[in-house]
Amino acid sequence: MHRQRVIGGLILLGAILFAALLIMLRSEPEEKAPEELVPLVEAKALEIRSGNLMVKGAGTVQAREELTLAAEVAGKLVYVNPDLREGQRISRGAILFRIDTSDYRNAVQTAQADVASQGISVLQAKEEVALAKAELERFQQRGVSGGNAYASIDSSDYAAQILPPDALTKKASAERPQARQNIATNGLATRQPQLESARAGLRRAQANLANAETALQRTVVRAPFSGIVRTENIALGSYVQPGQSLGSMVGTADYEAVIPLSEKDAALIPQLFRAGSGRIAASVFSDYGGVRYRWPAYVDRINGLLNPKTRTIDVFLRVPKPISGGVPTAVADNGGKAATAAPPLFVGSFVDAEITGRALDSYAVLPLAALRAGDKIWLVQNGKLHIMTVDIYQRTDKTALISTSGLGKNPVAVTGNLKVATEGLRVRIAQPRVAAKASNANASKAKTKAKPVQ
Repeated sequence: MHRQRVIGGLILLGAILFAALLIMLRSEPEEKAPEELVPLVEAKALEIRSGNLMVKGAGTVQAREELTLAAEVAGKLVYVNPDLREGQRISRGAILFRIDTSDYRNAVQTAQADVASQGISVLQAKEEVALAKAELERFQQRGVSGGNAYASIDSSDYAAQILPPDALTKKASAERPQARQNIATNGLATRQPQLESARAGLRRAQANLANAETALQRTVVRAPFSGIVRTENIALGSYVQPGQSLGSMVGTADYEAVIPLSEKDAALIPQLFRAGSGRIAASVFSDYGGVRYRWPAYVDRINGLLNPKTRTIDVFLRVPKPISGGVPTAVADNGGKAATAAPPLFVGSFVDAEITGRALDSYAVLPLAALRAGDKIWLVQNGKLHIMTVDIYQRTDKTALISTSGLGKNPVAVTGNLKVATEGLRVRIAQPRVAAKASNANASKAKTKAKPVQ
C-alpha cells in the first residue's frame, strides 16, 4: 500500500515537471494586425444613353367613334343583318336592318300625284294671267283712242268685275271731259296672286314628295363606318319607333388611349401645347398571352383642363388601325413583321405608353433601388463610397432617368442597403449571384477533370 502511494506521487511529480518544461519551452504567438472590416455591398453599373427621352405613362383604351343604332322612321323590321350581334364586326355600308316600306312607298306615290296636280294648277293659272293681261291691254287701247273704254262692257264681261263701277267713271268724265281716260286696276286684275298661290302649292307638294322619298330611304339603315357591335337589342318582326335605341357600334378605324401625365412629365415633351407643330410619335403597349405587343400611335390632342381628381394632364393618343394586330416588342425592335397570331387592341384594355420627349446628349438609367431619400445616390469610386444628389428627368416603377452631371466615367451605384453610409467609406462590391453560380460551376467542372482515373 505504501509502495503504491510512492509510485503515484512520483507519477504526479513527473507530470508536473513535464508541464513546467513545456511551459518554459513554448514559443511566443506571432502578432498580427487586426483585420479591417470592409462592408460588402450590392452595386450595378449605370447605363448611359443618348437621344430622345421616352415619357412613359399608362392609361385606358377607348373608342374614338361610337354611335347608338336607332330607327329614324316607325315600322316593322323585315330584315336584320345576321352579323348585328354583340362582338361581331360590321363593314362600312353594310345593311344593318330594314323596315317595311309599304306605307312609305304609298306616301311617295301620293306625293307624286299631288305634285302633278299642282303642276296643272300652275299651268292653268299661267293661262289665266295671259288672258287677263290681253284683255286689260285691249281696254287700255280703247281709252287711248278717246272713246269710252267701258261703253261695250256688259255685266257678264270679266272686266266688269275688276274695273271701277259706272258711277265713278261718269263722275271722272264730268270733271275732266277732255282728258284721256285712265283705267285703274288692282292686284287681282292680272291674276298674278292666283299664279303665285298655285306655285306655292306646287312647292309644298314637291317638299312633301321629298319628305316621303327621304322617309322611304330611311327604312334602310346602313353602317356609317366599319366597326364592332358593342350592344344590340333588336329582333326580326319587332315594331320600332323613331329614336328608339337598338344597339351601339364602335368604329375600328382609330382608337384613343387616354394617358394622364404629371406636369413634370408633360414638360419633357416639346411642342406639346403648340398646335400645328407636327405629330409627336408615341407607342402603345399591351400584354397578351405572356407576350408584349406594340402599336404605333401619335399625340392627337391635349385636355386643356386638369383632371380634378388626379391633378394630371390627360394626353389623348390616337392609335391607327388597332384591329390589324400589334407587333411583338422583340420583333418590333428588330424591324420584323407582326406575328400571325397577334391580337387586336381591345377597347377598355389597360395599356402602357411611351411618348417621344426632348432629345438629350446623355442621360443615365438608374435602378430605382439605387435611389435614396432626397434624390441621392451612393456611387462606388475607387473602392470608396461617394454620396451625391442627382437631377431626375423621369421616374418609373423600376428605373429613374437622371442627369450624367458629376457621375464620371463608368458610374457604379449601390443598390443594396448599408447600416451606416458616410462619404469616403471603403466598400467591397459583391459578386452577382449569377456570376457566382457560374464560377462555382466552372470550379466543379475543373475539379472533375483533374480527378485521376482509378
